[in-house]
Amino acid sequence: MEFNNVVSNVTDEEMQEHYDNFFEDVFVECEDKYGEIEEMNVCDNLGDHLVGNVYIKFRREEHAEAAVNDLNNRWFGGRPVYAELSPVTDFREACCRQYEMGECTRSGFCNFMHLKPISRELRKYLYSRRSRRHRSRSRSRDHVGTRRTRSPSPRHGHRGGGGGGGGGGGGGGGGGGGGGGGGGGRRDRRY
Repeated sequence: MEFNNVVSNVTDEEMQEHYDNFFEDVFVECEDKYGEIEEMNVCDNLGDHLVGNVYIKFRREEHAEAAVNDLNNRWFGGRPVYAELSPVTDFREACCRQYEMGECTRSGFCNFMHLKPISRELRKYLYSRRSRRHRSRSRSRDHVGTRRTRSPSPRHGHRGGGGGGGGGGGGGGGGGGGGGGGGGGRRDRRY
């Protein structure tokens, strides 16, 4: 009962900030550890087979393979992370078009992906981060193969260090969830 009161006292803004922090942590950790991410999505569906799943499409298939191998040895929120390849190569085909237009009648139990959006600010930050990394690598080969540590996020001056869990959880704004997803090259990975 007490947990329900805590959840009901959380504002939409606080829930979005919590979700954005989760998304950023997973995105940054996975991209820094395994390779460039083309796309990352989190399901907001309620059905057991989709709730909280994280799908990542890496630019290169070998990066996706490394992610799956490593993430299957990880835990997040007290639960094991289950990573696997996904046959989906185009997330747009797996998304519910009715949901995107606000017209899905199956609500969270739809079998197509209902993607939980991140804030515009976070999307801009993650994509500008990617282009800065790409530009610095193309200017100098000295950076290739070096390991970088995560610096404090410019979005949240008080945050820094540490990384996220690496998959699972998240879901409907702080809810739990099973696995997650990933991918790369011609095949996508689910973790």
